[in-house]
Amino acid sequence: MQGIVGFGIGLAAMGNRAIAEIQFADYIFPAFDQIVNEAAKFRYRSGNQFNCGGLTIRTPYGAVGHGGHYHSQSPEAFFCHVPGLKVVIPRSPQQAKGLLLACIRDPNPTIFFEPKWLYRLAVEEVPDHDYMLPLSTAEVIREGSDITLVGWGAQLAVMEQACADAEKDGISCELIDLKTLIPWDKETVEASVRKTGKLLVSHEAPVTGGFGAEIAASITESCFLRLEAPIARVCGLDTPFPLVFEPFYMPTKNKILDAIKTTVNY
Repeated sequence: MQGIVGFGIGLAAMGNRAIAEIQFADYIFPAFDQIVNEAAKFRYRSGNQFNCGGLTIRTPYGAVGHGGHYHSQSPEAFFCHVPGLKVVIPRSPQQAKGLLLACIRDPNPTIFFEPKWLYRLAVEEVPDHDYMLPLSTAEVIREGSDITLVGWGAQLAVMEQACADAEKDGISCELIDLKTLIPWDKETVEASVRKTGKLLVSHEAPVTGGFGAEIAASITESCFLRLEAPIARVCGLDTPFPLVFEPFYMPTKNKILDAIKTTVNY
């Protein structure tokens, strides 16, 4: 893995558009040094004389139903801590094509995490033509007035189901797909939270140190006087990703629905 990413950095540094693939995000860690200390710092270290901005790293991540602890992890937060990288995660096939093309053409090294659930479960019409979707632009995919939900990747489908069930109980949920984690679209989330007064963030990665914590801290700073309840996080557990106990580990629809009701009724 270190060789794959190192080779990609070299190609990009020579002016090429390099696309490196790590077959599972669980195995990206041998390349961590190349990504964090080389790719992310290449431009800064040279005073912008050189760069490897043409590098895009594709890697499947997240739960798949039977992957166990070495084929199910969500390591996006590790890379969100690194200035110089962009981190992008699509929720659907149509989004994946537009965001991936945008990553490839972006002048910065980008990590493109592909939710494994989507490979077999997602069915969608994808345009044949060339198109790009903007990076660092979140999308409100469901408008509501009682609580804001923020997520990314395959978790959006689970959150949509929870929003639909909450609506049956008279709770209006606004659902936002972040799409780009670094740099993330704070303005869209802030505007929604100022409207609803409540926020729930959900992701598969363990709750401690997950990117949801960064969102919660940032929104607390900017929207403190508008918050009507503590910010909720519905995430994976602080354990290695289990095999037989995967259903207990996952941030399921029912867990999200319970958190929605608790937050709205706070």
